[in-house]
Amino acid sequence: MLHRWLFVLPVALFALLIVGFYVGLEVHSDVLPSALIDKPAPEFSLPPLIKGQPGFSTGDLKGHVSLVNSFASWCAPCRDEVPALVALARSGVPIYGIDYKDTPDAARAWITALGDPYTRIGADSGGVAIDWGMYGVPETFLVDRTGRIRYKHVGPLSEADVARTILPLVARLEQ
Repeated sequence: MLHRWLFVLPVALFALLIVGFYVGLEVHSDVLPSALIDKPAPEFSLPPLIKGQPGFSTGDLKGHVSLVNSFASWCAPCRDEVPALVALARSGVPIYGIDYKDTPDAARAWITALGDPYTRIGADSGGVAIDWGMYGVPETFLVDRTGRIRYKHVGPLSEADVARTILPLVARLEQ
């Protein structure tokens, strides 16, 4: 009887290990929880990236459904999401930008070269990103008309993400 347990126990432990790996692989690495979901956007006021244009603050998020997107000229994945953001902006969704830890000249050149989907852009040295709970760039938040954060997307937005997730959420929140 003891001989049988010595065989069954390692097999059972191995099977549990396999199940644990399988479940762990099902976790999506682009989904990071945010403690700010369903809470008001943090209070902030950022100076404008481009002189002569308005900056970006919490008050800009009230009264309409909008996206807040963090980006930087030094961020390669940020470059990949620009076409999806430009298309989304053309569809009428206001997109606000947080330029994260960037030099103003580099960020302005980046926007000039790739396109500007943003309604307003604020320059952040890092403090506001921390208040939003950002891990890095790019990250995008969907904010409802009362200024509450309803969704967070980590990583570059693709056109598929916009069609599958962002636009349906925007439509639901606008009702």
